[in-house]
Amino acid sequence: AELGDDANRVTVIGFAETATGLGHLVAEALDAQLYLHSTRRSVPGVVRAGVFAEEHSHATEHLLLPAEPAMLTAAGPLVLVDDELSTGRTVANTLRALHALCPRQHYVVAALVDVRSAEDGAVLAALGVELGARVAVVSLAVGTVSVPADVLERGAALVAELDGPPSRSALHAPVHRVELGWPQGLPDGGRHGVTRAHRATLEAALPAMAQRISAALGPDSARVLVLGFEELMHAPLRLATALADARADVTVRSSTTTRSPVLALEHPGYAVRHRLDFPAHDHPVHIPSQTRPEDGAGTRHAYNITPRAYDAVLLVVDTPADTPELDGLLAALASVTERVLLAVVPSYVPDPRALRGPEFGSYAPDEVGWLLTDLSDVALEAPVEEREEAVQGGGAHYAESLPIEYQPEPAYLELFHAALAESARRLAHAVGMVTEILIAERGPDVVLASLARAGTPIGVLVRRWASHTRGLELPHYAVSIVRGRGIDPVALAYLADRYDPGSVVFLDGWTGKGAIAGELTAALDAHHAATGQRFDDSLAVLADPGHCVRTFGTRADYLIPSACLNSTVSGLVSRTVLNTWDLAPGQLHGAKCYRDLADADVSSVFLDAVSAHFDDVAEEVATDWPVLAASEREPTWQGWRAVTAISESYGMGSENLVKPGVGETTRVLLRRVPWKVLVRPDALGELAHVLLLARQRGVPVEEVDDLAYSCVGLIHPRYTRGATGADGTAAG
Repeated sequence: AELGDDANRVTVIGFAETATGLGHLVAEALDAQLYLHSTRRSVPGVVRAGVFAEEHSHATEHLLLPAEPAMLTAAGPLVLVDDELSTGRTVANTLRALHALCPRQHYVVAALVDVRSAEDGAVLAALGVELGARVAVVSLAVGTVSVPADVLERGAALVAELDGPPSRSALHAPVHRVELGWPQGLPDGGRHGVTRAHRATLEAALPAMAQRISAALGPDSARVLVLGFEELMHAPLRLATALADARADVTVRSSTTTRSPVLALEHPGYAVRHRLDFPAHDHPVHIPSQTRPEDGAGTRHAYNITPRAYDAVLLVVDTPADTPELDGLLAALASVTERVLLAVVPSYVPDPRALRGPEFGSYAPDEVGWLLTDLSDVALEAPVEEREEAVQGGGAHYAESLPIEYQPEPAYLELFHAALAESARRLAHAVGMVTEILIAERGPDVVLASLARAGTPIGVLVRRWASHTRGLELPHYAVSIVRGRGIDPVALAYLADRYDPGSVVFLDGWTGKGAIAGELTAALDAHHAATGQRFDDSLAVLADPGHCVRTFGTRADYLIPSACLNSTVSGLVSRTVLNTWDLAPGQLHGAKCYRDLADADVSSVFLDAVSAHFDDVAEEVATDWPVLAASEREPTWQGWRAVTAISESYGMGSENLVKPGVGETTRVLLRRVPWKVLVRPDALGELAHVLLLARQRGVPVEEVDDLAYSCVGLIHPRYTRGATGADGTAAG
């Protein structure tokens, strides 16, 4: 009645853990277009669409993990389902989070019982005014809770009188596994969203699954309990109802295990008469920065499964909960019943999805799909000096955190725009050369995989050239590669599931000494050994001054203006992140979108300036690319030899501290602790931005006549804050 004509457009959200099953049932009754429940289990590869807190709970953090964030932006009213409204604070927190994602005009809060005080009731009413939306509350019962002043003393006395050692049984029931035949791809619950089509699939599959359970039970089980597992409530309940429909001779009950500790007492009229305790067995991972010891370990409970009350218990868990520790629960059940069955439902995990603008980054949705986990709301930045000390000291990897984004002064930005105006035509020529060679050698079905983030603007330009001059709409993705850690295997799996791995070409902006080219080869070889999938390790770049690759636009060491800036020339996306506290195993590497820097974003300015010259250089490219393609292009790795010589000459101690080429030198000045900048005198005219950055940071510039690159950046060796450097100057 509250929804009226909008009932067919409703989205239903249930609260973990108690209302996950209840929410399912409400969604079924309404034939909701979508059901989603909150969860306390972080799922690798699935982007968090929202986080909110249940302030009074023993496990407070709730995650919203829809398979597609668009699920939460569907038109129509939204119904929130919980078992009880005690204060309404959780509902208020949720409404604010959801309204920020997608403002709606109508919200309905549904509960079995509403025991809020008048003051708490006013909170939701005021929230509706704040949000400019109707917030209605419906419940089956309304009441108040009051307790006598001496309730704690009386309770303690009752417990002391009645609480004794837990009841024991001599039963040792065998455990048998039941193969359900759960339909492939069917969600096991609402953690990632359940649609009308999913509900129809479940309805069609339930009779056959019930028959398998019935056969496993045999003819002698007249009283059966189907026991679910925490958030997995709905599937066990539906299996129980289907079993009851299939076996008129069997009495079927359903309940679930829980995290919630409740006192069990053998007392007439008391609701919880018996409790089974057992170790946690699913190792849930919560919001990494807020994980508490009790979240992933400790004791779980099952209530009112008294000895011999049931002839058989069917335990239903999902695959992440089917661990060796599950033996604790199975043993507890075997002590109270004659027969234990175990059915494992495959946990549904949505395929990773490519992030696209404007939701993530400022590029148009069709220009690039970012195969990354969105960490925009995670605090990852640390001062450059702290990061350098941690990295060089061996206590951290550079990809575990992010530097604070350097925002240049107006004078530096003027140099960027001047350099872009001067080099745009030259860059357009290089883009055309790379694209034409790729299409000639790899075919028109080539798939572009840019190395995020420096390669991403280049990939967009290559895609634009193919579209503008060839009419080809090439798929383009950005993937993460991390020195010493390899390329993201989840991203590779995503590409291999959708395309022929041999059609994928990896793109970057430029080469320095060739470290990334070598990293790519090693990572793809390892991927081939592990999966049998063979990706081509030929890296394509605009500029290859290090002579490290076969496909390039030029081997001259000149400025690609996108190297001058950070996220504001790369779609507002950060450098990629790989750590173990914000990302779970099997999850795409992470990155942030700096939406707060939108006013400084020149990503489109860079792309449009280069694209504007495509027609100007098209004829020249048509003449030049066949000549380059037919020339000797095999890598000589002469850049690496030059870097080794510089490292030895300056006592660096590691080639990793030597960053050759104008692009890498710029990065040193923007993101690391620079020690010196080496420049070749004849290249000074094209290094105005490098000289300005060096001057601003107090970094000495040294001219070297026979330098193999236009410039080389040296990261401060043996850096510690307050210590002295290799030349005796202060490290900071």
